[in-house]
Amino acid sequence: MQEYHLKNRPNREIKADSEINDILQRGKFAVISMCRNNEPYIVSLSYGFDAEKKSLYVHCAPQGLKIDFFHSNPRICATIIEDGGYVIDECAHNYKTVVFWGNICFVTDLEEKKHGMKILLNHLENNRNLIQEKLSKSDDYYSNMEVLRIDIKQIHAKAGR
Repeated sequence: MQEYHLKNRPNREIKADSEINDILQRGKFAVISMCRNNEPYIVSLSYGFDAEKKSLYVHCAPQGLKIDFFHSNPRICATIIEDGGYVIDECAHNYKTVVFWGNICFVTDLEEKKHGMKILLNHLENNRNLIQEKLSKSDDYYSNMEVLRIDIKQIHAKAGR
C-alpha cells in the first residue's frame, strides 16, 4: 500500500493515537470509497469501532452492489467527519476528520460475527435492553446478514478552524 502524507497544512495534523481513536469512537458513520475495474463507488455505513483490533465493524445485506465491489476489490479508503459547524463572519469551519485506508474482510466465523455486532450496537445504541435483545437472537439471525470488518492499514487525521 502506498504511504500517504499530509502535505498541505501539516499544522492541522492530529498525530496522537488517543485523539484519533476519540474521533473514531464518537463517529457514527463512515463514508467508504471503493473501486472495481476502474469504476468508483461510494457508500455511507454506520459502524462500530474496535480499538483493540484497530478495525471497524459494519453490517449489511448479503447481496448488493457494495458486496459485489468488496468481493472484486477489498481495498477501501474512507473518512469519518466530526463536524463542528461553519463559523459565521469568520469564514472558518470547525471540524476533525480521519481518512483511512484498509481492507474489507468478510466475517464468516459465527463468534466473530456476534463480536462484530456487539461492537457495532454498543457503539451506536444507548438502550441496553435493545442491545441485549438484538444480540440474544438465534444463530439464524446472523446467517441472514453480512458482517464485515475493516482492518485499518493507514490513517491520517486533522482538525481545522
